Amino acid sequence: MNASNHIQTEFSSQLQHHTHQLMAFAFSLTKNDNDAEDLLQDTVFLALKNQEKFSAGTNFVAWVKTIMRNTFINNYRKQKRFKNILSKGVGGYFFSKKSSENTTESDINIQDIEHLIDDIDERFSVPFRLYHQGYSYEEITKKLKLPMGTVKSRIFFARKHLKEAYQQHFNERIEK
Repeated sequence: MNASNHIQTEFSSQLQHHTHQLMAFAFSLTKNDNDAEDLLQDTVFLALKNQEKFSAGTNFVAWVKTIMRNTFINNYRKQKRFKNILSKGVGGYFFSKKSSENTTESDINIQDIEHLIDDIDERFSVPFRLYHQGYSYEEITKKLKLPMGTVKSRIFFARKHLKEAYQQHFNERIEK
């Protein structure tokens, strides 16, 4: 067995050995068994993917818990942004009883939202989608090589367009 395989085996062994402790930490963050399992799975994946960044001789559990905490925070931010975009940025009608039912009478569904986003000029939809996916303004500015003010205004105008398009879509459905 070469040194690289030995390190990978030792790393995997450490993950397995601390799974119970990591699961308890995941549950303390999520307060839900299913979400804790998902968080643990995401964390193990990221830890394995980034194992070359682990410094031997440092606290392995603390390193993995940091990955888990950061993953939890990033996921929380994404969910918060998604809910904020849907509830405030587009119109506020998405969480009504009717829209949560899976019937043809629903006021709007996710496919409708995607179509509305697709109709926006790419200059606005791309930053909006990145923001929706959890990227920060700073990350979007770097990725798109645009000034911060431009990114913020494009996301603002995308929301404004979506709100108007949604209201028109909603009004058309009421008229039918």
